[in-house]
Amino acid sequence: MKTIYIVRHAKSSWEYDGIKDIDRPLKKRGINDAHLLSKILAKKLKKPDVFVSSSANRALHTAVIFCENFDYPLSNLQIKRQLYSFSDGYLVKTVKALDDGFSSAIVFSHDHGINTFVNKFGNKPIAHVPTCGVIGIKFNEKHWKDIKKGTTVLVEFPKYHR
Repeated sequence: MKTIYIVRHAKSSWEYDGIKDIDRPLKKRGINDAHLLSKILAKKLKKPDVFVSSSANRALHTAVIFCENFDYPLSNLQIKRQLYSFSDGYLVKTVKALDDGFSSAIVFSHDHGINTFVNKFGNKPIAHVPTCGVIGIKFNEKHWKDIKKGTTVLVEFPKYHR
């Protein structure tokens, strides 16, 4: 049995001229939402075995906040440049390449890839995963590379808790 938690990075800022997209920081609201949701989930969920993040600043900052509130060592946070993608292709490849020693994982990524992933692999239609939204999907497979359709076991959005 494998469980994946997919997190869309928290709300980011567009207010800096000339900054590359990959370097965009979180807005204050994004920082607050990441703390809010990660504190709630840290009490509700068993700590995932591995944390994996896109290398984009906004995803990485979200992951760092989750690590802090889940008491997960930052030195163990895996950073994957290929997750800085807006299709589900690299997200699927990243999840399917996870070490089978991990029964659960939390992955921090981006908008379009997440929406496609959770609808392709989960059994609950989700029209749109908002910033800092977290979707959990449980799979009956023994190996990450074999995951197919799973069961959506968690849908958490910051607006549910504000």
